[in-house]
Amino acid sequence: MSSKTKDRLVYTAVWLACFAPILWLAWRLLSGDLGANPIEALIRQLGVWGLRFVLISLAITPAARLLRQPRLIRFRRTVGLFAFAYVLLHWGAYVGVDQFFDWAAVLKDIYKRPFITIGMTAFVLLIPLAVTSTNAAIRALGPVRWKRLHRLIYVIAPLGVLHYYMLVKADHRPPLIYAAILAVLLAYRLWEWRRKRR
Repeated sequence: MSSKTKDRLVYTAVWLACFAPILWLAWRLLSGDLGANPIEALIRQLGVWGLRFVLISLAITPAARLLRQPRLIRFRRTVGLFAFAYVLLHWGAYVGVDQFFDWAAVLKDIYKRPFITIGMTAFVLLIPLAVTSTNAAIRALGPVRWKRLHRLIYVIAPLGVLHYYMLVKADHRPPLIYAAILAVLLAYRLWEWRRKRR
């Protein structure tokens, strides 16, 4: 098997893995397996998967370096765009399905409920990253400005974890686990930055 064929198979596997959660959620929704409040469960699960893919995208670079597999880096953009897609679906389900596009109610929620304020801030900050995740955008911005812009992910990810933590009313263990994972990923990047400066 040629390396080109292997790359295509791996890329297909990555796409299928990224699509799998939405197919699983759609199946659970249609089969009535999302509990007593399926809309709330759907909105939450879409957000959780968005956060998971954000963390996975952050984990790709250290994984590529530690495993000495630099080719893994090329999947970072795909995973990042899927993260945005899940967050966009999370936002769309909240605005469209939960609030029925009642923008006055949405704005009231943003103003009065801090966890929604934080979540909406993270979503808005994520938009320019998704829009500029093309080769044309990298050329237009230039590599230096593009990298600076995409450092927003280091603000977005903590906001996403905080949004999830504030949303949960009882069992805070899941968001705390994500917070711990994020802390390790950010600590690794800080260590890399200091090592390069030396």
